[in-house]
Amino acid sequence: MAVGPCDLIVVKFPGNKFHGEIAPAIARLHEQGIVHVIDALFAMRDESGDLAVVELQDLDDDGVLDVVAAVEVSGAIGPEDVELAADGLEPNSSALLLLFENTWAAEVTQAMRNADGELLFMERIPAAVVEQALAEHA
Repeated sequence: MAVGPCDLIVVKFPGNKFHGEIAPAIARLHEQGIVHVIDALFAMRDESGDLAVVELQDLDDDGVLDVVAAVEVSGAIGPEDVELAADGLEPNSSALLLLFENTWAAEVTQAMRNADGELLFMERIPAAVVEQALAEHA
């Protein structure tokens, strides 16, 4: 079975400004087969700077990201990843750590392997950078 490229993203939320849009968006991508959520967790610093790390499936029903039935391998995101994310968190902020497979690319990945293709380079370019470049060229 071919596996598509996987990404670990860390998204910081200063001031913990959540509007209930994140979990349903992730769930839709998973349900449509675009991504496969491997692991997800939340690191939160309270106002005094104390850190709490919560696996998303452990959040209560009124939690920010309570749609996590898609998580398959709890613990795939390691302590080093959490430590790196937590280093950038100020008091009263949080970070979502999300590990997912880009399942949309699995078929192409297998086709490339079948042709003895070797990946030489891959880089994720943040959306804001692409949007800015497109705006400058418009």
